[in-house]
Amino acid sequence: MSASEPSLRTGRDFEGKVAVITGGSQGLGNAVARQMSERGAAGLVLVGRDEVKGVAAAAAIGDHAMFVQADLADRDAPDEIIAAADTKFGRVDCLVNGAALTVRASVWDCDADMWNAMLAINTRAPAMLISAAAKVMKREGIQGTVVNVGSVASTTGADFLYPYSASKIALQAITRNAAYSLMRHRIRVNLIQPGWMATPGEDVIQKRFHGAEDNWLEAAAAGRPFGRLIDPEEAARSICFLASPESGMMTGSVINYDQSILGAEGEGGVPPLTPAWGEPS
Repeated sequence: MSASEPSLRTGRDFEGKVAVITGGSQGLGNAVARQMSERGAAGLVLVGRDEVKGVAAAAAIGDHAMFVQADLADRDAPDEIIAAADTKFGRVDCLVNGAALTVRASVWDCDADMWNAMLAINTRAPAMLISAAAKVMKREGIQGTVVNVGSVASTTGADFLYPYSASKIALQAITRNAAYSLMRHRIRVNLIQPGWMATPGEDVIQKRFHGAEDNWLEAAAAGRPFGRLIDPEEAARSICFLASPESGMMTGSVINYDQSILGAEGEGGVPPLTPAWGEPS
């Protein structure tokens, strides 16, 4: 191994590193934060809107975690978030853009205010966070990483995900452009696109917008090929892989993380329950 290649420390691949994680106080973002902590992170900045929940999430991780309350719809929030991390820890090694607005709207009922909010939170904020974090990484000579969290809905999405789908396909372009722009500084940018995931936020969405009952998760899981929805802990492991030296020089990648195949036959890229070749063994 040459001196220019990062060394891999199995199980401690975030040792000494500082990560900023939007959406870090619950669900997938919180799973990422906890896993990075277990793997040696020196500093974790959890970003969210709910102060009570965020402070509790940071305290549960330990003294090396802090919470920054922010509304990503605010145009100044990205600079303020990275400035808070820089002030506290003096560096930023990893950025995970995990927060997103997931409210429902279709071509029939999506107004300008919804478009503005969706694009501000899901598209503009991640892009500006990348810019702000990259400046700190460049200043400190850090071979940093960025992981954006997109969605398999970026390809088309259900009819009630009209602006959401658009915001997530835009995040693909941001990922690739930033990866190309930052490559010479050895700052890597990748994107993971999860499918249907069992998170507290999804529970709220299902009950608020789809009239779901308390047992909706069991019913939804029964219809999926693997008999369950994605567990945030497993998706978090993939995000940690992309954010760590384990993924080498991988950059500009868009990875679908789901139990469906985009563009395949069947409803939503999922094969029929009784396939022509017989039941699965």
